[in-house]
Amino acid sequence: MNIKRLFFVFIVLIAGTACDVSAQDAKNKMLDVELLQPEKLMFYSSQTPEIQFVAKNTGNSLVSQQITLQIDTDKKIRLYSLSQQVTVNANDSVMFSFSFTLPNPGFYRCFLWLGGAVESRKFNIGYEPEAIVSLPDSQPDFDDFWQTTLGELAAVAPEYTLIALPEHSSGKRKMYRVTMKSFGNMEIAGYYCVPTAQGKHPVIVSYMGYGSKPWMPDADGNPDHAEFVLSVRGQGLNESSNIYGDWITYGLQSKEAYYYRGAFMDLIRAIDFVASRKEVDVRNIFVEGGSQGGAFSLIACALDNRIAAAAPFIPFLSDYPDYFDIVDWPANSIRKKQAEMEISDKQLYETLSYFDVKNFARRITCPIIMGVGLQDEVCPPHTNFAGYNLIRSSKEYHIFPLSGHDVGPEWWQYRSTFFKKYRK
Repeated sequence: MNIKRLFFVFIVLIAGTACDVSAQDAKNKMLDVELLQPEKLMFYSSQTPEIQFVAKNTGNSLVSQQITLQIDTDKKIRLYSLSQQVTVNANDSVMFSFSFTLPNPGFYRCFLWLGGAVESRKFNIGYEPEAIVSLPDSQPDFDDFWQTTLGELAAVAPEYTLIALPEHSSGKRKMYRVTMKSFGNMEIAGYYCVPTAQGKHPVIVSYMGYGSKPWMPDADGNPDHAEFVLSVRGQGLNESSNIYGDWITYGLQSKEAYYYRGAFMDLIRAIDFVASRKEVDVRNIFVEGGSQGGAFSLIACALDNRIAAAAPFIPFLSDYPDYFDIVDWPANSIRKKQAEMEISDKQLYETLSYFDVKNFARRITCPIIMGVGLQDEVCPPHTNFAGYNLIRSSKEYHIFPLSGHDVGPEWWQYRSTFFKKYRK
């Protein structure tokens, strides 16, 4: 072989090796992929769902990757695995999208995979939430059970006690620590903040989340409203006397023994308290709360017609059969206790049906505004709408597409405007 031929072969080998290395580099480098419009993750019947992304290449050479969008139901059943090859030049970006159809109203889990192995993003989307159907499963004696329970509460003298807290008061409002007797003669407590101005005032009753630390209203805020923040039995201000352990698993053996029977009555006792105050305009009693407090707000409205309007957000305690299939907690805690107590599924779900928001929903008559976190993995949005869709009174909702177990800051303006609208 002559020298020229050897030189040519050497150059070809070098070039081929360079091409192989370049191609391998393009495969090995990862694109940075982000949602292009993360606020647009809710879809309705007039739309073909489409999710848009932008892929960025911050390197100095071309990158080409297979990108896969996996779509599951909220119960983790696979629907689609959609893939496309995305190529981005050095220091450049490209937009791409996936379009698909969704079989039923509800919420879906999305996972974005790069190169088939690296999970880049995960997020939830929703489709036609107001068309979600989760029928009530209340037992025939549901109403009788709660009327009897309300009667037992009414037989307990409340014995309201107010202790002034001058160090937490201001020129606008005075703060008090309040104690009272509730169902089963259990003492509960809360913080009450009342305007110093004379006359009758609207009141907002706030119900707390599961295990929340007690908090006070701002004495310098909301000067034309009274506010009462309730701690239900065993929680918040009452946690030092908690006899229940893990509240949600206490008394699962029967509806009479279950923790939330008494806790739901504490909600009504709070309404009794504010309605007893001469400075409160009883035509304008509003309730609100998040998570457990959101459930409490809806339950209180179903059991007490003195409430003018309610603002629950990310409500808890709804649609237990589906709830337990969608997220791990509280299902894991309840299932563990169920096994310890040798309770059948039939008995478990019958007991829980007396404490399920969706079974109270049709009994609500006041206006409702609801806040939903689309990315919520504690009180998933399906469970929020399971109850909401059964409410027959005036209602509206706001979905916060980027929020998990919370809502965006604009929620508070929505809530205030809503309460003002229904103030008498």
